[in-house]
Formats: sequence, structure tokens, C-alpha cells
Amino acid sequence: MGLFFLLPLVLVLAISFASRGTYGGILWEFTWANYLDLLHPLYGKIFAQSLWYAGLTTLLCLVLGFPLAYAIARSAPRWQPVWLLLVMLPLWTNFLARTYAWMILLRQDGLVNRWLSAIGFTDGPLELLYTPSAVVIGLVYGYLPFMVLPLYVAIERLDPLLVDAAWDLYASRWAILIRVILPLVKPGIVAGCILVFIPSIGAFITPDLLGGAKSMMIGNLIQHEYLVVRDWPLGSAVSFVLMGLVLLAVA
Repeated sequence: MGLFFLLPLVLVLAISFASRGTYGGILWEFTWANYLDLLHPLYGKIFAQSLWYAGLTTLLCLVLGFPLAYAIARSAPRWQPVWLLLVMLPLWTNFLARTYAWMILLRQDGLVNRWLSAIGFTDGPLELLYTPSAVVIGLVYGYLPFMVLPLYVAIERLDPLLVDAAWDLYASRWAILIRVILPLVKPGIVAGCILVFIPSIGAFITPDLLGGAKSMMIGNLIQHEYLVVRDWPLGSAVSFVLMGLVLLAVA
């Protein structure tokens, strides 16, 4: 079983130290050139941009997901399955289809611009599509359920008597949140952040469709090297650097 999972990784690692053939393909000649090429500022910008998008997405999912998970956990038991079903419902739809839906919503004649114009917020359509904001919106929408579910499990296990005791001791709302609730639900926060950060940093559909060429992330770079340039060794090197970044972030 271990060989089943390790063999593809070993193969990609071996390819990352190979050379690119003249017309694509792989030349089995050991070289560090693929990893040295990644020191170019262009690649550094893409890696930094990916970390920024993933970090911001994780933070926003935590800010939005925590009160939602808390409200679900403290709602009537008979309604909790309904709210959880609504949270998970988008996951039953193809991710690509959901991203295309956001393209329709964010374009100049889309529903968002129409609504902003209707309430008098703007005089004309805004450039919402193919922007960093559109990428973040798409990522948050796509991965918010992965934050809500572990938070819900952690909060649901929280003993309400501890919160009541803090109220009896005249603790403020912020004191209860910071000193009572957050420490007790920390495992759920950590799990949610990991579940959101890992797929966010490797995303390629969302930045490709909602962000355009200026919002290239590591996933787009890997896809470009493998399928467009046909430089499998460099694409493999990028893949292993991405894996290293994920391991560092999780650690």
C-alpha cells in the first residue's frame, strides 16, 4: 500500500532532476538546473503571490466560517442537519461549474454589477472579473465548507457550562471568546486552516478563470510547464517545491 502512494512521488522527484528534451520529453541526465531556474524573480513572484492568495483565503474562511459554525452548533438540534446540508450543498456541484457561475456573476453585465448600480453604489459597471479580488472570492466560496465543518465539530463538543461560568464571573464577550472558546476549539481551527490552505495554494482553475494571466499561481505554473511548454522536469521541480511549502506551512 505504501508503494502505491510513494511510487508516483519518487517518479516525479526523479523527473525533477532530469533534463528536458529538444522537442519535449525527458532526458535522463542528472541536473540541478530545474531547481536553480526557480530562483528567477519571475518564479519567486508566482510563489509569493500563491502564498498571499492562500493565506488571505484561509484567514477570510476562518473569519467567515467561525461565526457560521458557532451559530450552527448552537442552533436547535433538529435544524443542525439542515444548516450543515446547506453548507455542504455547493460541494455536490462540479468545481468548474461553480467557477463559471462566478464568472457570470462578476462580469460587467453580471448580477453583482447590476445590483451595485441598482442601489446607487456605482455609476457604471466595475471591473470585477479578472482581478485579484475575484480570485479571492472564488477561493473563499470554494473552500469555506472545509473550514466550517471542522469548526462545527469542535464547537459542538464545547461544554456550554464553561461559557455560562465565564458570564457568571462577569467576563466580557471578547474575554470569553479569546480566553475560553478559542483555546478549546483550537484543534478545529488548525484542522480547518490546513484543509483550506493546502488546496488554495495549489489551485489553478479559480485563478485561471477568475484572475486571468496576471493572477497566475503555482498550480497554473505546473499546468503550463507540463501541458504547454512540455517541460516535465521543470514542472516536476515546481511540484516538489510546492510540496515543501505545504509541509512547512503545516508544520
